[in-house]
Amino acid sequence: MFRLAVKSFNSVSTRRAYSSTSAVSDRIVIAVGGNALQRRGERLTIENMLKAAADMAPTIAKLASEHEVVLTHGNGPQVGELALERSAATFDVLGAESCGQIGYVLAQAMASVGLTAAPIITQVVIDPSSPAFRNPTKFVGPVYGPKEAHALAESLGWTVKPDGEYFRRVVPSPEPLEILQVDAVKALLHHCPSVLPIACGGGGVPVMRIPSRPETLQGVEAVIDKDACGSRLAVALEADAFIILTDGGGIWQDFGKPTAQEMETVSPEYLLGTKAGKNFPGSMGPKIQAAISFVENGKPGCYAAIGDLKDAAKILTREEGTIIRKDVVGKGVVWRDRVKSAEEENKPPKIAKDPPKYG
Repeated sequence: MFRLAVKSFNSVSTRRAYSSTSAVSDRIVIAVGGNALQRRGERLTIENMLKAAADMAPTIAKLASEHEVVLTHGNGPQVGELALERSAATFDVLGAESCGQIGYVLAQAMASVGLTAAPIITQVVIDPSSPAFRNPTKFVGPVYGPKEAHALAESLGWTVKPDGEYFRRVVPSPEPLEILQVDAVKALLHHCPSVLPIACGGGGVPVMRIPSRPETLQGVEAVIDKDACGSRLAVALEADAFIILTDGGGIWQDFGKPTAQEMETVSPEYLLGTKAGKNFPGSMGPKIQAAISFVENGKPGCYAAIGDLKDAAKILTREEGTIIRKDVVGKGVVWRDRVKSAEEENKPPKIAKDPPKYG
């Protein structure tokens, strides 16, 4: 249905194995946000997800032809919609269902550009006593206007918080401690270099170990942040890079203000020192923290990047997005030099209004 004529991607199976010493053989973990599969303002349908996945497939396939890639993805809009449809189901089960749903959509899109993908339902161990259960922060489901969000919170017992100019439901998001299927990902990378592994979808399925029987697992009512889990996956795989692709750009100072500046390259120390992302704890904040965690805990010379999905190829060449790495000269940040167009200068400010509904 979504066959794309991309001749240069038909030889993906010839891409180099990780054991190669060539510079094009970097191992890269790419995290795609659930909102990148479902742009704001669009209805939440399988058709729109398939279209979005088909649009991104050439970009991912090109990166996979030049590097060793592992793909992970978010599930915020999708798992929230499933929760509306099936109120009796727990979030671990809904998370697994959304991983199957999104994994299928991505695998179909990758097949259309000659790339075989293998989605893996990934269980991730968390601490059931985490303070995250006392302060839910993970956005799930569609966006709502203030009145509707308040009414839903009152009638359904939800916790809702601002997400930009709208509101969304939030659920606990504990830290990922252990990725149980990481050896399966390593096996695919080693034995099937032409296959694209898709792992830790939606941050993985949250589980806990029973204290009296640590080998026994039990599902937990939570949604793990996909960027935090992707960062841990990248460290476990000894990746060279961890790239977070969103429906927005890189890291900005004074975002949304006339004084806004985008960072081209920045160190973890600078980000921590300036508390970058603190005003966006449910969106950019976790992405910045995940990037910092990977750079600080990954192999020597590794780097992270944050940028828009449509700019994926340009992120690696530093033309777009923000690179996070340790060896940044000067004060720890290099600002991107941008010149605003007349259209951007004269663009009127956004006016908040009730958003279009997902369906």
